[in-house]
Amino acid sequence: MKLIADAVVVGWRRPLTPPLSFTLERGKTVGIQGPNGVGKSTLLAAIAGEAQIFSGVLLRPPTWRIAWLAQHAARPEETPYSGEELLAAYACQRHAPPQRLAQVLPRRLDRISGGEFQLLMLWAVLTQGAELVLLDEPTNHLDHEHIGLAIEEVQNVQKERAILIVSHDHDFLATVAHEVIALSP
Repeated sequence: MKLIADAVVVGWRRPLTPPLSFTLERGKTVGIQGPNGVGKSTLLAAIAGEAQIFSGVLLRPPTWRIAWLAQHAARPEETPYSGEELLAAYACQRHAPPQRLAQVLPRRLDRISGGEFQLLMLWAVLTQGAELVLLDEPTNHLDHEHIGLAIEEVQNVQKERAILIVSHDHDFLATVAHEVIALSP
């Protein structure tokens, strides 16, 4: 089973991307890069069924569950929820987090750094058991050390998931993606 994009053009009210063709199956990671405004995030939204497909074909196995890390993950402000409670809500409690992340779990979400929150959300999305993982700018807010942890976590689940990553971070994509597609206006 695989996700197939064949000359697919997506957008919201009007077409935004050029025709895109690629396949994605378990064990494969595809990276999408390009300047702002060419439809990288919109492609993820179309795969998730939220944006419009104007032409071409986009086939996703109907049994595949999707886990999606949005470019700007919603962070609850001034709430008493801890990282542990967030992971329980994402059904990730059965997986042991990396040591660096485990230190953050007992703390309130509104009292951790932006990078710690991003890494926590990345880990939650990667470990909730979905067959298809969509990551939109997963290295946002991450320093060099956290990017290294993000790379490790993506690599830890790559064999079990089909992963599509949108990123401006060329080094990150070069490290984790099996194929990188460059979009241009």
